[in-house]
Amino acid sequence: MTLIKSISGLRGTVGGKQGENLTPLDVVKFSAGYGAWLKTSNENPKVVLGRDARPSGKPFSRLVANTLINQGIDVVDLGLSTTPTVEMAVLAEKAQGGIILTASHNPAGWNAMKLLNNKGEFISAEDGKMVLNLSESEDIAYVIPAKFGKYSKDDSYIDYHIEQILDHDLVDVEAIKKAKFKVVVDAVNSTGGISVPPLLKKLGVEVKEMFCEPNGNFPHNPEPLPENLQQISGELQAGNYHLGIVVDPDVDRLVFICENGEPFGEEYTLVAIADYVLSQKKGNTVSNLSSTRALKDVTEKHGCEYNASGVGEVHVVAKMKETNAVIGGEGNGGVIVPELHYGRDALAGLALFLTHLARYEKSASMLRAGYPNYHISKNKIELTPEINVDGVLNSIKEKYSSNPINTEDGIKIEFDKEWVQLRKSNTEPIIRIFAESESQNTAEHLANKLISDIKEVISG
Repeated sequence: MTLIKSISGLRGTVGGKQGENLTPLDVVKFSAGYGAWLKTSNENPKVVLGRDARPSGKPFSRLVANTLINQGIDVVDLGLSTTPTVEMAVLAEKAQGGIILTASHNPAGWNAMKLLNNKGEFISAEDGKMVLNLSESEDIAYVIPAKFGKYSKDDSYIDYHIEQILDHDLVDVEAIKKAKFKVVVDAVNSTGGISVPPLLKKLGVEVKEMFCEPNGNFPHNPEPLPENLQQISGELQAGNYHLGIVVDPDVDRLVFICENGEPFGEEYTLVAIADYVLSQKKGNTVSNLSSTRALKDVTEKHGCEYNASGVGEVHVVAKMKETNAVIGGEGNGGVIVPELHYGRDALAGLALFLTHLARYEKSASMLRAGYPNYHISKNKIELTPEINVDGVLNSIKEKYSSNPINTEDGIKIEFDKEWVQLRKSNTEPIIRIFAESESQNTAEHLANKLISDIKEVISG
């Protein structure tokens, strides 16, 4: 059982003992800390609240709303929603913040609180530290009943989100309708089921729904990796479809399956969309240090500049703003379209990808074959409390000191045509080991070599 309190938010397994797992008391304390942080800059703030479909979401949402209301904070509750929808609603409501109850790709027994600022973006590390400190404080003040915040519900924002996407200059609704796409959607029985099919139907796409009932009963591991997507791959192989579409529980990650049942590759979601965007609008691109170098190749093909950021949406967004990037995101299927909002958005990415595919007028597998073919091996090592992670990483850094090393986020070691990155996760008690090469075997060999090195250091 796990509870992770960090500057990135609160995340853990639901149930069990307070302080060891994610319990109602932890949710209340963290909500109060966030509310107190908001009130340091605004006397009467407003917060937009949303949740994915996991079973703990509804009771936790009530706890969050009631805590904030007792601090004199107005709450606009979107109910079942998506992370990018809540982010856009913060802007539309001119709210001071937002909270999404979702543990993203974690199993249904987990939950978490994603915290937003008044721009609808994840709060900074500095602000996260302040929220964390305030959540442990005994001095948080609550208001008398006459000054309670107002509570309201609004279930219209998914429709609003879809309309904003359809109005985007680079979304060619007519081209998509003309293509007469037939697709399969796996929404892992979460809020993708109430957002992806409605968007597709507005685009004139014929939709076969798989796991689109938002009941929180995830039919498989919700992380959209190939090994978890056998059912939709089988449906594509057996049927006559153009594309398979997969999102995670809170709809900020977007993954495609080609018409033949083969993965398009989560790393290539952003690559393909950036290729289309840059063909229409020149500008810079950004992804994180753990993402494929294919984005750099495609960006330079268009005569534009690529930049890398640390891992995490907040770092990608900061680098995008710094470089005035026209498209960016992360290699986990996260696409950020700045004209809409600075957050990963599977719905926006989907509309842009379908425009690209419609204008391409060939199959998804042929589109994928046109991009540089890199392979990433993604691995992790479970941590125990007694492990000195920083010491382990420093030992690896010394071992490979003759290689080019980037320490902006963990350790990224460059080899001839390969790289490997080791970093401590902010959301799980693990070290992630990512390696990339033009060969899957080489990437896996490189990753396994570093895993062996780490285990050797840990064992002493």
